[in-house]
Amino acid sequence: MIELWEWERGIAVESRQQKGMTLYFWFYEWNMFDAIQEGEHTHGHHDFARQINADQNEAIIQSSGLSVGMKATDDGADMVLTVTNESEHDWPQVAGIIPCFNPGPPQKQNPQFIDGEHKRTYFLGDKGLELLEQREIHFNQKLRAEVDSLSQDDRFVFSEKWPTSNRDALAGILIRESIDGKWVAGIAWENFLSSQGHNPWNCMHLSVQVGPLKPSESKTIKGKIYLFRGKKEDCLEKFRTDFP
Repeated sequence: MIELWEWERGIAVESRQQKGMTLYFWFYEWNMFDAIQEGEHTHGHHDFARQINADQNEAIIQSSGLSVGMKATDDGADMVLTVTNESEHDWPQVAGIIPCFNPGPPQKQNPQFIDGEHKRTYFLGDKGLELLEQREIHFNQKLRAEVDSLSQDDRFVFSEKWPTSNRDALAGILIRESIDGKWVAGIAWENFLSSQGHNPWNCMHLSVQVGPLKPSESKTIKGKIYLFRGKKEDCLEKFRTDFP
């Protein structure tokens, strides 16, 4: 079973079986393609109200227009994101927000999930589970044509740090195996825009597709954090069950 506790940028997810087997959910770091505010790529924030119940198995992260409910499970935490367009502009289909899932800042970092050069982090591509490559961003295959139509000469304002990969992502899942091979962690969303890894915190960035959404409209999106003893294939199997 998993224990939830608050840290300075969100909610930590820790195994009750093994103290220190912890990963950190930062909600949220970036906006993409006019989500929340107009712009191709804008900053998110983390100054949300956060509440955790006495048993440390339920949590909520909440601010105006956004909330994430979390409930601990045997293999991680179920999540439900509720988002309302409080802006005055329409959010396009490819509007996305990017939470950050990571092994923690330097003073708290879980060394088992450090991933130098993306040696143990996987997205789901045409060939099955494929390793991430440097900082490339892997867009949702179903949204790729619309994403490309928004580029200027095949480039975006974020292309210098996140070049667009030709390997598209097929589903909203990012998976990382621990260094000792005994644990696996992952993050999943039923609606996603892209998969991408990012330093310096060895982060996993799986962006949530929150568009299309007109002003005052709302939607809910199911998500999941995984943390359990197992392999990447075990996590993929659980993902396919949780998100059929």
